[in-house]
Amino acid sequence: MRITDMNWMMVEDYLKRDDRCVLPLGSTEQHAYLSLSVDSILSERVSLEAAEPPGVPVFPALPYGITPYFRSFPGTISLRVATHLQVVRDILDSLAGHGFKRILIVNGHGGNDPARSLAGEWMAEHAGVRVKFHNWWNAPRTWAKVQETDSVASHASWMENFPWTRLANVALPAERKPMSDMGKLRQLDPQELRTYLIDGNYGGYYQRADTEMQAIWQAGVEETRAQLTDPWG
Repeated sequence: MRITDMNWMMVEDYLKRDDRCVLPLGSTEQHAYLSLSVDSILSERVSLEAAEPPGVPVFPALPYGITPYFRSFPGTISLRVATHLQVVRDILDSLAGHGFKRILIVNGHGGNDPARSLAGEWMAEHAGVRVKFHNWWNAPRTWAKVQETDSVASHASWMENFPWTRLANVALPAERKPMSDMGKLRQLDPQELRTYLIDGNYGGYYQRADTEMQAIWQAGVEETRAQLTDPWG
């Protein structure tokens, strides 16, 4: 359930019977022909679908992340690593202060990985509070489903192209873009990276059948739900 659809009294009542919540992390960055909000859209939606059966509240996705390499693509917003970590820390402090003791962070953007280390550090300072950090898209079962579908899967390619991340009236290329040299692109500055990528897709087809995408999505939802329902240690 969305925290947006609750008031403070409802949250207080919920905390009398459960102490779990979900915090999605996203990003606002170029995704070729797809929405700039792909990572936020996906992390929040997979969280909501995963958390609905057990009735766990989901907070709005943090829409900005760490993405300095895409700064030459208009619309991309990047936070400094220290800024992002401080924001996540402040959110965790607030959640724990209200009584949430089991917090699932569902991350939708690889650049946000420093928050994983922060979660471990923060948890060591807050006895009795558990935090799980879950990269939903490359968790084992979900990533296996991606690879089973098409081994050439990357940023802004078909693997992020769901009906809810597409833009109306935007035509997609039909060809399979050659995979980028990952070692090379990691050494490029933002303008050089834009020149190298051209449209922003790292490599692969731009779209696959919705039936294939739904199978991947279902795996992602189920694997995320298991993070909520499996033992927390």
